[in-house]
Amino acid sequence: MAQTEEWGKPVERRGRLTAVLVLATLISGFGSSFQYGYNVAVVNSPSPFMQQFYNATYMERYGAPMEGTLLTLLWSLTVSMYPLGGFFGSLMVAPLVNKLGRKGTLLFNNIFSIVPAVMMGVSEIAKSYEIIIVARFIVGICAGLSSNVVPMYIGELAPKNLRGALGIIPQLFITIGILSAQVLGIRNILGNSTGWTLMLGLTSIPALVELLLLPFFPESPRYMLIQRGDEKTALRALQRLRGKEDVDAELSEMRLEDQSEKAEGRLSVLSLLSQRSLRWQLISIVVMNMGQQLSGVNAIYYYADSIYASAGVKQDVIQYVTVGTGAVNVFMTIAAVFIVEAVGRRVLLLCGFGICCVACVLLTVALNFQESVTWMSYGSIACVIIYVIGHAIGPSPIPTVVTTEMFRQSARPAAFMVAGSVHWLSNFTVGLVFPFLERGLGSYSFIIFAFICLVTLIYIWLVVPETKNKTFLENCQMFAKRNKVEIKLGDGDLPLTEGKESLEDAARVTTF
Repeated sequence: MAQTEEWGKPVERRGRLTAVLVLATLISGFGSSFQYGYNVAVVNSPSPFMQQFYNATYMERYGAPMEGTLLTLLWSLTVSMYPLGGFFGSLMVAPLVNKLGRKGTLLFNNIFSIVPAVMMGVSEIAKSYEIIIVARFIVGICAGLSSNVVPMYIGELAPKNLRGALGIIPQLFITIGILSAQVLGIRNILGNSTGWTLMLGLTSIPALVELLLLPFFPESPRYMLIQRGDEKTALRALQRLRGKEDVDAELSEMRLEDQSEKAEGRLSVLSLLSQRSLRWQLISIVVMNMGQQLSGVNAIYYYADSIYASAGVKQDVIQYVTVGTGAVNVFMTIAAVFIVEAVGRRVLLLCGFGICCVACVLLTVALNFQESVTWMSYGSIACVIIYVIGHAIGPSPIPTVVTTEMFRQSARPAAFMVAGSVHWLSNFTVGLVFPFLERGLGSYSFIIFAFICLVTLIYIWLVVPETKNKTFLENCQMFAKRNKVEIKLGDGDLPLTEGKESLEDAARVTTF
């Protein structure tokens, strides 16, 4: 039984951390999510030396230096090909996870890491900047897949009371990846004229670790039971993950979800868009992912050095300030892991977007007054750090957690495909447009980001409910009224984990 009586009230057994669950989370996070973060920031510090290589290669080929506009275009392509590849990777999520499974997709995805790592590593020897641009696109495909599949995999492995905390682990590894690239990018380490190709090629190491270790860990039990119909494998996987033999209650909840979805079948993106019972969930993940990326976070990471330079920071100090910012990001994401189950997803999203909105407004003011007020450059740095804190506790880690929790098994791959596509298209837009936005509007460009944060905050306040410590079906029920459908969870409002009889009753779903 999933519940026992204590003081006259049903008390539910809470899932616990086991070695298998922790190791599967850490290996998939390091092997896949780490690469996403690493490749976001890896071109930041060595950019002057990479651009020198572009110019030297062009001069060797054509006997004349590269024009400034062409160099700017090639560098913008180098930066923006990564999120464009991420968009195409997101389009591959649903077909791959349905065919290969969550773990199988993560293992297959390492092809898109190892191949471009080799390409970038030999680019200087081959005297080709085109190789770097193409490799950035391919490694972007890897990031597009991992940014969606890792949260899905971990979310389906975790018990519901740990789903939020473990769901933030992928974002934690993204921030660690960013920090690692910033540390390695210090001039005395690899961010120099001789070390930048090695720095680009190091992205293959996490992929190799994942290829060696992840096969020893279980596939998602929900995938095995609901999508493959393999209950025996699902049972063994669940027993390994929970560290106990008695997993009947959780298995029954999966059977319930399977029963409630049989009439719908596996949802494609087009059928997902037409599902009235999922309309507001879909709108919510689109708004949250657009808000996450268009709030300006990647403008901070892609162009951090130029932002600090415009804030008046000395050139030889910038790299250390950048590393400090990355360390703050990691620390605050760790804090989010420990508080998300206590305060909830919704509170962190609201606080995060609110902090980012205020920070963008204050940064605009600081950048405008730094020439007339000597200490204001430090105020600009403080605003960037405050922004990073706000984004790290909510907008960065929470949307993927909520996306996992808002959708049932049949709709989840298509939902992640939509969310990932919006995420990476918005990321691409910021990476491509921000240099021109900064040139045209200067410091006032951050007012646009502040407005986007405010709009997203208002939407979350009005529409997005709290999803913590609830089953996937219970989260669907919370949206039922807004979607104008009725989802009956059982006679007498019995909880989904009450017992087999109530589980079977709970499978009744009515759409009006």
